[in-house]
Amino acid sequence: MRVVSNLSRGSLGFNMTPMIDVVFLLIIFFLVSSHLAQQETQLELDLPEATSGTRPTEDETRRVVVNVLPERKPEGRIMVAGRIMQEEELAELIRYEGEANRRLLQENPTAPPLEVRIRCDRKVPYSVVEPIMIACARQGVWKVTFAVAGN
Repeated sequence: MRVVSNLSRGSLGFNMTPMIDVVFLLIIFFLVSSHLAQQETQLELDLPEATSGTRPTEDETRRVVVNVLPERKPEGRIMVAGRIMQEEELAELIRYEGEANRRLLQENPTAPPLEVRIRCDRKVPYSVVEPIMIACARQGVWKVTFAVAGN
């Protein structure tokens, strides 16, 4: 009778190729998304100056950055994520993000609320900013901040 020896078998090994592929894709995703997030705040706008207040800390808050351009282009003057959109499209985006945030808060009550940060040129009239604030209020997004230039 022949006795089976463990030495005659090859060693077991893991195929690392799929894991390396996934890690590589995650790295690319985070590089691209961080680049887009930086572009949102680097758009050249003549922000109003603040004489008081505190600098916000960058945390894990879900944030929608709304850039309001000084000149009106034919397609609009509101820009989100590098795309110019109309007031109706922005209201739909805020509605969608607000619903997603409400679901997140139901699952995790300690999660930070959704923030809408408005970056507006100082020459833009209030009548352009008001619909953005009304859309936030209608969707229950109460954390609305304004980006300003500090001294």
